[in-house]
Amino acid sequence: MEANLLRKRVSSRGLLRGWWRASGGVPEVLHVAWPLIISSLSWTVMTFVDRIFLMWWSTDALAAAYPASLIWWTALCLPLGVCSYVITFAAQYEGAGKAGRVGACVWQGIWSALFTGPLLVAMVPLVDRLLTLVGHDEAIHRLEMSYLGILMWAAPLMLLAAPISSYFSGTRRTRVVMVVDSTCTLLNVVLDYLWIFGKAGFGAAGIRGAAWATVVALAVRAAWYFLLLLRRAEEERYATYSFWLDPSLLGRLWYYGVPNGLQLFIEVLAYTAFVLFVGKLGTHPLAATNVALNVSSFAFMPVYGMGQAATILVGQYLGKNRPQRAARSAWSAAWLAVVYMGAISTLYVVVPDWFLFGYFLHNDQASAELRLMCIYLLRFVAAYNLFDAVNIVFSYAIKGAGDTYFVFLTTIMMTLILVGSTWALVYYVEVGIYECWWLLTIWTCLLGILYAARFLSGVWMRMRVIELQHPGTA
Repeated sequence: MEANLLRKRVSSRGLLRGWWRASGGVPEVLHVAWPLIISSLSWTVMTFVDRIFLMWWSTDALAAAYPASLIWWTALCLPLGVCSYVITFAAQYEGAGKAGRVGACVWQGIWSALFTGPLLVAMVPLVDRLLTLVGHDEAIHRLEMSYLGILMWAAPLMLLAAPISSYFSGTRRTRVVMVVDSTCTLLNVVLDYLWIFGKAGFGAAGIRGAAWATVVALAVRAAWYFLLLLRRAEEERYATYSFWLDPSLLGRLWYYGVPNGLQLFIEVLAYTAFVLFVGKLGTHPLAATNVALNVSSFAFMPVYGMGQAATILVGQYLGKNRPQRAARSAWSAAWLAVVYMGAISTLYVVVPDWFLFGYFLHNDQASAELRLMCIYLLRFVAAYNLFDAVNIVFSYAIKGAGDTYFVFLTTIMMTLILVGSTWALVYYVEVGIYECWWLLTIWTCLLGILYAARFLSGVWMRMRVIELQHPGTA
C-alpha cells in the first residue's frame, strides 16, 4: 500500500513538472503575459493618479470624471473591439506559418479606425442630452460635459493605435507594447499634474487639464506605433506595407470583431448604467463607487494581462492545430489569475487603507464618512474577485479561438439583468448603496460561472478565424 502511495505521489509530481515545462504551461504564459501586465498596469496607474489629482482638486471633479470616462469607453468599445481583434488574426496567422498575411490584417484594422473615429467625436451632443435625462446635479453635469467634450478627441487616436498594438501582441512581441504604453502613461501622469494644478507655465485647468493630458499622451502613442509599424524589418517579415483594402479580410475582421466590440460596449454600458443609477443616490455614494471601482480596476489589470496572454497563446496554438496546448495555456492563465486575485482580495479586507491612502489625505468629517463607505465597498469587490478573474481569463481564451458570438450573447443577457435590476432598485424600491453592490457582486459571480462552463464544453477548440488550416494533430 505504501508503495502504491509513493508511486502516485511520484506520478503527480511528474505530471506537475510536465504541465510546468510543457507548451502552454505557466512559464510560457508568464513570458507572454508579464509585459502585458505592466502595460495594463501603466494605463491603470494613469487613471488611478488622475483620479487622485482630481480628488485633490475637488470632490465634484472626481464624481464627474468616472461617469464621463465610462461614457467615453462605452462609445469607444464597438470600434475598439473591431480594431483590437487584429490580435486573434495575427496570432492565428503566425501560428499557421502565414506571417505574410499579418500586415494586411493590421491595415484592415487601421482602415476601420479611420472610418469610425470621426463618428465618435460627433456623438458629444447626444451624450449631453443623455446625461441631462439621468438627472445628476447641475454642477456635476457641467463638469462631466467639460471633461467628455475634450476627451472624445482622444477616441480616434486610441482607435488608430489599437490594431498596431494588437499586431505586436499577437506576434508575441509584448515588450514593445509595454515600452510604448508605459512611456506614454508616464507622459500622461506628468501632464496631468502640470495641467490640473497649473505648474511649469500651464494654466490651472482642473478637470479640463486632465482631459487634455490624455489627448496629448494618446497622440504621442499613436504616432510612435505607426513609426514602429513602418520599419523595414516589419515589412520584410509581416508585409506591413500591404495598406490596401482587402474586402474579404476586412469582412472577416468585422464578422468576428463586431461581436467582440459589442460585448465590450455592452459590458461597459452595464457598469456605466450602474454608476449613473448609483449617482442618483447622491454625491457620496457616487464618489465612493468611483473610488472602489477605480481601486478594483488597478488591482485587476494583471488579470487582464493574463487574459490577453490566453488570447494570444490560444490563437497561436489553434493556428498550429494544437487545441490541447491551447487549452493548457488557458488553464495556466486561469490558475495564475485565481492565485493573484485571492491574495488581493485578502488585502482588501485586512488592510483596505493601503489602497485608499491617496484619496483621503484630508481628515475632515466628510472625508471620514466617504472613507468608511469605500472600505465597505471594497469588501464587495473582495467577494467577487475570484469569479471575475475566471470570467476574464476564460472569456479572453475563447475569443482567441473566434467564439465571439457566445460572449456577445451572454453579455447581452447579463447586462439586461444588471441594468434592469439596478434601475428598479434605485428608482422604485429606493434602496441604498449597499443593496446595489450586492446585486453587482452576484451578477459578477454568475458571469464567471457561465464562461467557465463554456470553456469546459470545448466547443471553441474547433473554431478558427483564418481562412485555411494545415493538417496536424492535437
